Amino acid sequence: MAVAAKRDCVRQLQAKGLSERHACRLVGISTSVLRYQPREDGNEPLRERLKELAGQHRRHGYRMLHSRLRNDGRPINVKRTYRIYREEGLMVRKRRRKKLPVPDRQPLLRPLQPNEVWSMDFVFDELANGRKVKTLTVVDDCTKEAVQIAADTSIPALYVTRVLDAVKAERGLPKVLRTDNGPEFAGRTMQDWAARNQVELRFIQPGKPVQNAYIESFNSRFRDECLSQHWFGSLGHMRSVIDNWRDDYNHHRPHSTLGYVPPAVFAARCRQHAAGIEQHDPSTTMTTPDSGSACC
Repeated sequence: MAVAAKRDCVRQLQAKGLSERHACRLVGISTSVLRYQPREDGNEPLRERLKELAGQHRRHGYRMLHSRLRNDGRPINVKRTYRIYREEGLMVRKRRRKKLPVPDRQPLLRPLQPNEVWSMDFVFDELANGRKVKTLTVVDDCTKEAVQIAADTSIPALYVTRVLDAVKAERGLPKVLRTDNGPEFAGRTMQDWAARNQVELRFIQPGKPVQNAYIESFNSRFRDECLSQHWFGSLGHMRSVIDNWRDDYNHHRPHSTLGYVPPAVFAARCRQHAAGIEQHDPSTTMTTPDSGSACC
């Protein structure tokens, strides 16, 4: 029994006529523990900020919230964050998944540089009126950046090429695009566009999404932290929410694979590292760690 519960029992026994000493003896606490007045621990501003972050990012665990607190400039220990996290009951409810037999898997190599390999896929959702919406997600496999997320009621192959052309004007195109075998990606329209832009289209085997694991991982976060957290009244509302989430994901949300730094920060470090290598030895190729640390 917790100390607070024992204090309540003593008070209830006292209300029934027992003396303080007798009630404490029955419950099993001392009179000093009963009379102790908790002091302010100085965590109230931190507690309020943690609850605010947990309300904004309802699917974040304590490590992700701790990284956001550190990014705010708070010199806090992770154990302190976890203690307050537990006291406030902010634990994320885990969703149980059906266990399936694990097939033989081929290793998915991580690209060495930004803009080397991008992955694309579709995520489906619906508006409040029941109208189906299709979202095109594009992710840089090296930096984990959400390159683009386009939402519309229909996204054919020509729409996909227009999205990629808009991205090309902002940041260029990758050497390789990894997709599944959907008609939007495997048709003649996409083949012609790839040939014009000198981009290699790399298709996964049918029925094996594990070969496109980077975009599948991103899509699960996108659905869990964005789509499942909102009730979209219109397509414009949905696009606005997605744009805000994508900006937070790229520039503020810590990414565990990148050593708990946001993807945009990791990408900037990669570019600085590559520029430094080219300055010293243009023939040297930059290598990117598999996980846990930045390029530099």
